[in-house]
Order: sequence, then structure tokens, then C-alpha cells
Amino acid sequence: MKQLPSIISTDPSHATPDPAEPEEGADIGEPSELRPFVIGTAEHGQRLDRALAALVPEFSRSYLQQMLEAGLVVLQGRTVSKASATVRAGEAGQIELRPTPQSQAFRPEAMPITVIHEDEHLRVIDKPAGLVVHPAPGHWNGTLLNGLLALDPKAVLLPRAGIVHRLDRDTSGLMVVARTRAAMDALVALIAAREVKRQYLALAHQPWVGAAARQVDAPIGRDPRNRLRMAIVDLERHPGKTARTLIERLDSHADGCTVRCTLETGRTHQIRVHMASLGHPLVGDALYGGAPAAGLARQGLHAFRLAFVHPVTNLAMTFHAPVPPDLTTAMQTLGLDYNRA
Repeated sequence: MKQLPSIISTDPSHATPDPAEPEEGADIGEPSELRPFVIGTAEHGQRLDRALAALVPEFSRSYLQQMLEAGLVVLQGRTVSKASATVRAGEAGQIELRPTPQSQAFRPEAMPITVIHEDEHLRVIDKPAGLVVHPAPGHWNGTLLNGLLALDPKAVLLPRAGIVHRLDRDTSGLMVVARTRAAMDALVALIAAREVKRQYLALAHQPWVGAAARQVDAPIGRDPRNRLRMAIVDLERHPGKTARTLIERLDSHADGCTVRCTLETGRTHQIRVHMASLGHPLVGDALYGGAPAAGLARQGLHAFRLAFVHPVTNLAMTFHAPVPPDLTTAMQTLGLDYNRA
């Protein structure tokens, strides 16, 4: 039987997930291939997963471990799911090779995408809240990447379909996406040089107190007490990176405040962590101490302004995205103004 072509790809745009991330099991509904094998003298005494990696070399050891965990390996007539099982020369078996959810992730999926600007080199889009940007464990399809592949067939030639930066799933607003490899490389360099300017409108808990503008300069790393969160860390004790955010009050009320946040660095969850550190967790951001309010259940964060020099034409470009209705309604319900943003 022919090898399943959809399981493994050498195209960099089909990169496999970070091996440190948990992976899901096989999709039982997909076509499969039964591959017989016999343990040779070279594999005698090895772990089963290591032996399979030598006997079925076109697939990664991580993938073969998933097949084992799914109960798809038979050795000497019995199902074996333990990767560390020791094998002996002459033992015969078979493995059922099935596509995994991650192997199916890089597929076009038609979806509505609001395009603010488009030229032959790049697009600027307005991402809605609730849309995951890139496939990852738990979200192997229905992502922005899938939508970009459907919007532009040439996107398959680019790593990550041209995505050069991300927004959290529940953050709405502007993103720039490359359409050519040259534009992508240039945009990545601009972002690394902090020459792509990003501003956000945030709705937060608690009335604003003190100076109207605050520069937060606090390094961010993985929370040592909760690996699902980021946190402000001491770089002498924990891994992390410098992070700077300019936060400016737009309006304040007894029930909360609206602020404009300008990123000077781009760390994971940077605004969410910095706002929580000031005692102003974002409305709807349960991970960092926020709670739903005024009908808004998702985090109150919107990337409303994006500015950069076009990587090919060298023209200065600035884009604005209107505040989405759910965030507008919540701010109006709380009597907060945001028009200065």
C-alpha cells in the first residue's frame, strides 16, 4: 500500500508543532495504511518506539509514539501501547499509520476575513475575537492560517502562510500578513527591530489612579508557579525577556477604565500581564484576574492601530480598525469613553 502523503511534509510551511507541546491522538476517521515489520538484530533489545523509528524511517518518533498510544501497533499478535516495551530480534508485527490532527492542520478552509489593505506583497487584516491565529494542540483547524490558505493559494509556499506576528485568540484587531517570501523576511526584520508600531485599546477593571500615562518596564517569562500563564519575573532567577508598554488613560469610572497601550516590545500576553501588574486586569481575562462585565466575556483588548514602512515600496503606512460592537457596547454600558484612541 502506498505511503500516506499527508502525514509528513518537508515544506517549511508545514512545520510540525513544538515537540514540547502535548499532541492529540490519531483521527480515527481518516484513511490508514497497515505496515508489517520484523524486528531485526540491529533493533534487538531496544525500546519499541526506537525500533519502529528505525523500521519505519519516513515517520518521526513522535508520530510513531502517537500511533502506539492510540493502540495501533500489534507485536507478536497482541496490541502494544507502551513505547518503552523491549523488543527482540525476530518478533513480527504491524503498525497502522493514520493521519494525525496536526498533519491535517495546514489545509485551506474558507472563512470570512476582513481585509483592510491588500497589495502584491502583503495584506493587513482585521482579526475577529475568537479566531485562533495558528494551528496548535486543541486547535488543529478553523484557524486564521487555514483561512489564509483558502484566500490565497500561493500562501502554501510561505512558512505559516505568511503570518509574521500573532494576536491572542480573544484579542481582536489588526495584523499584517506577508504574501511573498521577500516581504515576509523583511517584515520579520522590521518587527525584530521594533519598527512595526502597534497600539491597543483596552477595557480594564478598577478606576485609574495616578499619572495619566505610565511606562511599564517589567520583564516577562513563564510563570514559575503556573506554566499556563506568563508573569513578571526576576531575570536573575527565572528565564524571560525584557518587556515595555506605554499605557495611557483614556477614561476612568468607578467600575473600570479604558486605556491606550503602545507596545515597545512584543512578548506573549504582554499587555495582559502588565495591566494586571498595575491592579487593572482586563475585563473578561480570567487567566490574569479579570472577570466578565457589561456583557463582555472575552478579554477587552483590541489592536486598533498598526503602522510600519512598507517592506518593498518604503512607503509609510498606517491602518486603523474600528472597535468591534461587543467592546463598544461594554464600554458604553460602563459609561466609558474611548474616542481618543
